[in-house]
Amino acid sequence: MCKVLGVSRATFYRWLNPKVSKRKEGQLELDKQVLSIYNDYHGIYGAKKIRETLISTLDNYQYISLKRVQKSMKRLKIRSITVRKFKPFKSNEKIPNGYPNHLKQNFSTSALNQKWVADITYIDTCEDGWCYLSTIMDLHSKKIIGYHFDKQMTTDIVIKSLNSACLNRKWDSQLILHTDLGSQYTSLAYEQLLTEKKIKHSYSRKGCPYDNAGIESFHASLKKEHVYQRPVYRDFADAKQCIFRYVHHFYNGRRIHGSINYLTPNQMELNQHSA
Repeated sequence: MCKVLGVSRATFYRWLNPKVSKRKEGQLELDKQVLSIYNDYHGIYGAKKIRETLISTLDNYQYISLKRVQKSMKRLKIRSITVRKFKPFKSNEKIPNGYPNHLKQNFSTSALNQKWVADITYIDTCEDGWCYLSTIMDLHSKKIIGYHFDKQMTTDIVIKSLNSACLNRKWDSQLILHTDLGSQYTSLAYEQLLTEKKIKHSYSRKGCPYDNAGIESFHASLKKEHVYQRPVYRDFADAKQCIFRYVHHFYNGRRIHGSINYLTPNQMELNQHSA
């Protein structure tokens, strides 16, 4: 048959029993690891974070390049769930009298408990309608240090999230807490609580969410990575349980951040405490 086809016997047997090259084996193994990480983090990791995870968890990929990971993702036809990033810009809005903006879009820090940011977002449920999540983040570690989930958006929700944030933190009189100009944050009860705790209140300018980009970005990630990736929550209790898992187990505990050298918020804080 080989004579009829005009091919050598060696070529025929190579075709009959193909041998995968070492390069191809390497590609297949890399694709397997990349897909595993991608699925493990529910599709939210792009090439940079997948590369960092490979480097930190597998000895065989200590020197892997970003380009190799990008090529692997292209072969697998996968891409991350992207979140539009906030790009701070200058606003012409004047700061209202009595509501100073101490932060002024300067989100840099050198230690924990220098700058906290807070905001409220909406979460929809089937049986209980709109519910509300009030959160506080430490800008240095990106950790959500306090939050409260409720059926009503009253002053009580922001007071409880602040008390939650203060439970295990130590700060001096230079700590800044930045919020928007919502009625909950400008209420007398909230201002009195901040005064008692010796926390300096800073406010975003009206209509300028970029003044509070850190916490706005977290809420965008929560919606993009978790809320919009599943069916609508059944009720308040269902939403509360799911958000607890996202905040404590995933966001604080497992999700790495490029802005803090690809550490998780918990790892960042642990490094700070041990330094």
